[in-house]
Amino acid sequence: MRLNQNILLLGKKVVLVPYTPEHVPRYHEWMKSEELRRLTASEPLTLEQEYVMQHSWREDADKCTFIVLDAEKWRAQPSTSEESCMAGDVNLFLTDLGDPSLGEIEVMIAEPSCRGQGLGTEAVLMMMSYGVTKLGVTKFEAKIGQGNEPSIRMFRKLHFEQVAVSSVFQEVTLRLTMSEPERQWLLEQTSHVEEKPYRAGASEPR
Repeated sequence: MRLNQNILLLGKKVVLVPYTPEHVPRYHEWMKSEELRRLTASEPLTLEQEYVMQHSWREDADKCTFIVLDAEKWRAQPSTSEESCMAGDVNLFLTDLGDPSLGEIEVMIAEPSCRGQGLGTEAVLMMMSYGVTKLGVTKFEAKIGQGNEPSIRMFRKLHFEQVAVSSVFQEVTLRLTMSEPERQWLLEQTSHVEEKPYRAGASEPR
């Protein structure tokens, strides 16, 4: 969506930036992995199709996408491209026309060296905080493949509860409703996050 195209969110372990054409080649390389396509229920795309997808995700009002950068690499190499710091992506889909307060959230840490270090957890917390404070989201859902135990465990640690299992799609649905205590907990978890202006291709102060 256009709302987040000019902002950067700076956390401790990750930096969230809008998905731009600069990121497409690395993203395309990731999605050649059969395992990642299976875990994300994605179809293989050509590079050209990936650029079209990136453009549509930026324009669509019901999709909020950030590329997840490894903050350690991003800070240590201020002159390098963002592409070399990419770890994955995090998305929020506002696709329920009858309930604009419901957002489906998903995260992918695609870079093998970045897994198991808490990057996905912080990225989800930051996206949830953005959804609550900027988009009016009060309920979150995550649909995860039944075999993706690490992701299921992560969302459960973030207070999500399983509400459904689909044998057809081989996935579980977890949900979190933002009560006032949950909202306060979320804002405390993300109180360190800084919002900065973002310009694609520009060197940001680090």
